[in-house]
Amino acid sequence: MPELTLITPTLLFSAVSLILLAYTNRFLSYAQLIRILKEQYTLKHDSVTAAQIKNLRKRLYLTRNMQIFGIASLLFCVVSMLLIYIRLQLAAEYVFVFALLLFSISLCLCMWELIISVNALEIYLDDMEKKTEK
Repeated sequence: MPELTLITPTLLFSAVSLILLAYTNRFLSYAQLIRILKEQYTLKHDSVTAAQIKNLRKRLYLTRNMQIFGIASLLFCVVSMLLIYIRLQLAAEYVFVFALLLFSISLCLCMWELIISVNALEIYLDDMEKKTEK
């Protein structure tokens, strides 16, 4: 097995940073959507808006967890680099593998959130189809 160097954990930095930026943009768009849905729900209590609110709550918590796992992955990359620097190679390797695992969990949560997002759009499409059929 090749030796883990300081360069290896730094490669994950750019990937995690870009993913965290995407997660933050997603979170900000959810915040805006929640404000819009609140106004709509205050004016008119309908089943479509209620379903969207329920769906959005799941997506919001998934996005929070995606960010938490992504940040933890970045943190463990830093710890891995520190361990390499102080010449604790085996510990650095285990910590780096754990960082990769955390990043993988973050990406899996992102995939789950994407599936739920599609379901949210399906709610709107179903509602439009019902109104078209009438």
